Amino acid sequence: MTEAAVASCRFVPATEAPWADLETLFGARGACGGCWCMTWRRPRAAFEADKGEGNRAALQSLWAEQAPLGVLAYQGDQAVGWCAVAPREAYDYFRRSRVLKPAPGEAGVWSITCLFIAKPWRRQGLSGRLVAAAADWACSQGARVVEGYPVQPHQAQAAPVFLWTGTPSAFESAGFTAQPGREGMRPVYRR
Repeated sequence: MTEAAVASCRFVPATEAPWADLETLFGARGACGGCWCMTWRRPRAAFEADKGEGNRAALQSLWAEQAPLGVLAYQGDQAVGWCAVAPREAYDYFRRSRVLKPAPGEAGVWSITCLFIAKPWRRQGLSGRLVAAAADWACSQGARVVEGYPVQPHQAQAAPVFLWTGTPSAFESAGFTAQPGREGMRPVYRR
């Protein structure tokens, strides 16, 4: 893909897109190993028990309910990327995480928890554009703060499966900044 092709992508909230587009983008494996972007949304036991079809049904149910899910990137009529974003309370993960436990009383925080880019579109700068579009959409829905939890790859060509929460460079290109005091932990980037 070219830089111009990435620049011409448009972004659509997932609940305004046809369910079939998300299904096609995620493919038979549900993006990665049957997750269907439910890893952080569902309790661990339910997620593991429902890998594959159960997680697909859970995501489709949220889509049908018009729950905040995220944003799809389109090139023409084809969905080529996904960025999950929703109010932090929508994710079970934060209720049980010691590392990313929310500050007491902090309201209006939305979380970007997953990116999935179609193979031909990876490593082209689409992640940063998706993160920016997801943050813009979250703010239009009432988010006061949008945060993400990227990982720094240990090698230049890290496998995409290890980069599903994004990389610092994608968040930085979207105007996010690393939060101080997170050294030695999973970083938190906010906008």
